[in-house]
Amino acid sequence: MNRFLFVAADFLSRPPGFYVMLIAMVLCTALVPFGLTNTVTYGLSVAAIVITGVVLIQGYRDTAAIHAKLDEIIVALEETRNDVVGLEHADPEEIREKVVKLEEEAAQVSGPFQSAIS
Repeated sequence: MNRFLFVAADFLSRPPGFYVMLIAMVLCTALVPFGLTNTVTYGLSVAAIVITGVVLIQGYRDTAAIHAKLDEIIVALEETRNDVVGLEHADPEEIREKVVKLEEEAAQVSGPFQSAIS
């Protein structure tokens, strides 16, 4: 099922998929004069749900790719700590604690880097 959803989201997030959704919405709207308001409402509601799903799936894919790229950068840089790799999988409280700790450490940094931030 996941494969189908990712393929559908990929198709619908590109111009041909957009055109298919646009044609479906125009067809639904064309049915209104024939007394099929319930059908139109149903069709447009389903289209809205599908579009919401596409946005969520594409957002998940983008976020996962960004995390992978950032993890690669962290691992590649020798002077960085690797304890933040995979932090996105931690509990929200653990993430908050880590962010507070990192912000405190950043505030203690002195020298040219600190003046560049200010």
